[in-house]
Amino acid sequence: KIMFALTRIRGIGRRFANLVCKKAEVDLNKRAGELSEEEIEKIKAIIDNPSQFNIPDWFLNRQKDRKTGKYLQHVSNYLDTALREDLERMKKIRLHRGLRHYWNLRVRGQHTK
Repeated sequence: KIMFALTRIRGIGRRFANLVCKKAEVDLNKRAGELSEEEIEKIKAIIDNPSQFNIPDWFLNRQKDRKTGKYLQHVSNYLDTALREDLERMKKIRLHRGLRHYWNLRVRGQHTK
């Protein structure tokens, strides 16, 4: 099914994939190999610019980006790059969370024995 095929792309979960398929008006029972070129292009356009297709801001995985202030949906390599930049920024300004990442310790308050 196309919805689950989209989830194999890093940065796209089940709910976002479902919403993209509905906005692109693609039959959810189709398999990924059965899609036409038009449908593929429509899905790509929605993933690249979700706000143009009335996907709400709270649905996106990059809300209020630090640099641009925009609401974005990062996928694949862009997601990794954004995460790395965030960690580097935290380390640079000596944030507690950044230091914990630097020391390879638990960051979110778990017990470390």
